[in-house]
Amino acid sequence: MERKRVVVIGAGGNAREIAAVIRDVGGWDFVGFLVSDVSKLSRYDSSDEVLGDFTWLESNQIDALVMGIGNPPAKVKVAKELSEQFPTVEWPMLIHPSACIDKASAKIGKGVVVCVGVVATVNVTLGDFTQLNFGCTIGHEAVIGRGCLINPGANISGGVELGDAVLVGTGAQVLQYIRVGDGATIGAGAVVTKDVPPKTTVVGIPAKPKA
Repeated sequence: MERKRVVVIGAGGNAREIAAVIRDVGGWDFVGFLVSDVSKLSRYDSSDEVLGDFTWLESNQIDALVMGIGNPPAKVKVAKELSEQFPTVEWPMLIHPSACIDKASAKIGKGVVVCVGVVATVNVTLGDFTQLNFGCTIGHEAVIGRGCLINPGANISGGVELGDAVLVGTGAQVLQYIRVGDGATIGAGAVVTKDVPPKTTVVGIPAKPKA
């Protein structure tokens, strides 16, 4: 059976880590990376795999795209634009073999990427284009919105609701039944004990709005 050709959007560190997930999942022919601006790639060592900018898709046949942009608002914006421009291209769900997810009860959107060592328990909802990074945990009945990035070692407790395009920093903890608004940022190592309004950055223990 012929393997499907897949391209990663972005070429920075996050995109290259996702390419590694693709290789570990298997069954895909990884073609390379696409970026919005090739001139900004000088600090990366993946230039040999960069195919060009997004116009490359207009003249080349691929089967699937995977979102490798880390910044949540940018990720949501680019995913929307490419989905509208190339409606027949698949955005597959990628779950690393080492991840532990109760797939029988989970609701997982398109383009979701689950990295090494993630644990997501029962009745979890993961919105389109959300990424769960290395070793994070998602508790029972948690709802993660579209385009979120949950960074390594973060813990999202049971019943938590994250809006769209939320960034949760490395090692942060969001306690049970907390609500976090669209576009909010949880700083690395923060412990969130109260609801967070949209587009608010909170840091510290307990987490408070950044001055």
